[in-house]
Amino acid sequence: MSDTTNKALPRRAFLKLGASSAAALALGSAGALILPDLSRRGLLSPDGVFDAASIALAGSIYTEVFPTSPLILSPFNDELPIPKALAPTDATTLASDSWAKANIKDGNATPMAHQSSIRKADGTYQTHQIPAGSMPTAPITYRIKMQVGTHNFTTSKVLPINALGQKVAPPAGAPVVLDANGATNLPASTIYGFNGTFPGPRINAEYGKPVLVRFENHLDENPQNLDIQDFGAPDRSFLTHLHNGHTAPESDGNPNYTMKTHGLHGYPVKSWVDNLYLNWPAGGDDAEKQTFFWFHDHRMDHTGSNVYKGMVGLYPIYDPKNGMDMGDERQGLRLPGVRTDNPDGSFDVDYDIPLALYDCRLDDGVTTHQDMHDGLGEFPDAHNPKTHPEWWGKTFFKHFPNHGFVGDVFTVNGTAYPVLKVKRRKYRLRFLDASIARCYEFKLMSSTQGPKAARDLGYTGDELQGQYRIPDAQQCMKFVEIADDGGLLPLPIVRDSFELWPAKRREVIIDFTQYMDGSPTSKGDVIYLTNIMKMKDGRMPNNSTRMGLDKNYKIPMMKIVIDEAGTAQDDSVMPTLQTPLRPLPVQPTSWKSLMNNRLIFEVQRGSAGGETEWLINGVPFDPTVPSRSLKNPAGNKPLAQQKKGSFNVWEIRNGGGGWVHPFHLHMEEHRVMMRNGKDVSVSADAGHPDDKSREDLINLDAGESVIIYRGFRDFVGPYVAHCHNLAHEDHAMMFGWEITP
Repeated sequence: MSDTTNKALPRRAFLKLGASSAAALALGSAGALILPDLSRRGLLSPDGVFDAASIALAGSIYTEVFPTSPLILSPFNDELPIPKALAPTDATTLASDSWAKANIKDGNATPMAHQSSIRKADGTYQTHQIPAGSMPTAPITYRIKMQVGTHNFTTSKVLPINALGQKVAPPAGAPVVLDANGATNLPASTIYGFNGTFPGPRINAEYGKPVLVRFENHLDENPQNLDIQDFGAPDRSFLTHLHNGHTAPESDGNPNYTMKTHGLHGYPVKSWVDNLYLNWPAGGDDAEKQTFFWFHDHRMDHTGSNVYKGMVGLYPIYDPKNGMDMGDERQGLRLPGVRTDNPDGSFDVDYDIPLALYDCRLDDGVTTHQDMHDGLGEFPDAHNPKTHPEWWGKTFFKHFPNHGFVGDVFTVNGTAYPVLKVKRRKYRLRFLDASIARCYEFKLMSSTQGPKAARDLGYTGDELQGQYRIPDAQQCMKFVEIADDGGLLPLPIVRDSFELWPAKRREVIIDFTQYMDGSPTSKGDVIYLTNIMKMKDGRMPNNSTRMGLDKNYKIPMMKIVIDEAGTAQDDSVMPTLQTPLRPLPVQPTSWKSLMNNRLIFEVQRGSAGGETEWLINGVPFDPTVPSRSLKNPAGNKPLAQQKKGSFNVWEIRNGGGGWVHPFHLHMEEHRVMMRNGKDVSVSADAGHPDDKSREDLINLDAGESVIIYRGFRDFVGPYVAHCHNLAHEDHAMMFGWEITP
């Protein structure tokens, strides 16, 4: 396939069918599909017949078949990569190079003159809402390039297998040579990466110290002449979102802003954008401080494919105020972390480790590449539908899967089944679900027999996902959760396990000196970070603690090895259940008075399928106007507009269809007030203990409704809210809203 940039037809001009056609289809072929398990799959909603119609419609247009990835023969040998902090770029250098030529003000190049290299329709450049002179300190500047590169998920040899777990030979044309045992090395996959790596760079930030990141689009450059395959934004555009940074719209990386301001789905090749991350809490309120962001691509219609192709970066944020949480375990809350300030202006923190979880599929060379995008001309050189033996062993992606896209190889920080060597002391682990659709539930487990290949245990098909199992695994340690996606919890939570849905974060402390029965650990002991949530496709988990466990589903994702005999120096303090980690949330007394005129948004599967398969309030995403609420108890349908400095109550509903939705609202965190009609503002739902804290994602089970309270402070302009199952977001499950002066 040649390395060309292609212009595609408008994505959402494709496949527009009426509801009557969909209903007729539902009464026919879909009937047999939905009747046996209607209730569990959420199809008993009033629109259930249309949900079923969409399922059957998509299934009738293309065949949903996924490859079985080759088996990694020697898991748990590659060391876990822990990204080091990115070094700042000197502002003078940043402003004086060729990328800054358009960034001129009064004859002087400065990173703060313009927000991007793209002119608005009136010929002017966008500026930042917060001028440089109004900030307490000059921003720390970073430079990150969008680059085509390669990535290796493992150094292990792999064995080609089929869906029955049987050894097979790769097809003719596959670029591999098998050894005498039928194994081979895995070829590197092509990625789009921040600075050409996956995961991308790590920026260690601090509250009170603003950051300016220049993101440059070099995706048109391909010095290695790599085959870019058939996924990723076909025009190579990008749009970087700091999830969930409290930022102005021009730095938020949201498509509502770029479409309104520039008419662009994302920033094109040879362009740059300066995103200003002020690193201040909403409203200047210390209780709103967060602890772990990540940045990822948000290009309209291709967020999922760009993120899956590698555009993921890490952004822990520390709080130096009174030494509260600055990466120094001798001060403040004394959370695990030993800080080293580097000469280049960055800093690293030992014993404080981010873990980005990501699942993928690797091409088997015999699975046909076919989905609705083949008719859009996005990758004409792929000549789909067809097989691609030349891509054997490289990442496989389907833009429009009927039942959702999940991988069968599980990775941590871009490495499949890595090893983390730890000292006998406490660690802070920051979990991020960077997967397209997969939800996880984690336990810490020990084993005497160790992992066994799922195929050797007789499993086939979807049961091969994860590749390995631990038949005799038993829980051996507990997590002490200290933070979620909204930052530090009011009080820590001791947990046997915790769920992690797409884009969610959880931070835990683990004491590696002893097991939960009180016995000490020893050098050489092994603990497995184990996923116990079975999720065969992108619709919903099949088994979990809340839904009923499959006792045989224990997938080891990371091997943790106690690497020394003695107890290491540890100045950190394990918080007790009564240790306040952040100010307790002030109970908003006004939220019940706002209920009658609340804004209501229902996420649902459309009846017509196609590129507008996923809807909110019955309509696909329209970046030109703010969305409108469903009729609320007061009889109103308010626009999704909020006055700057205001607070309000929104309701987010899962409209059925048997899907779960991790729903994300940009810009400011929320608090859950009600879940399924029950007041949880004081006492959280047992299945969602984090509801007592602030969050930026809502875990919506099938048919669930959640009422949230949130603020709209500091900035004005357009934002978005969307499902973070990225196949849903890319197919119209997003709505625009805005803050007005």
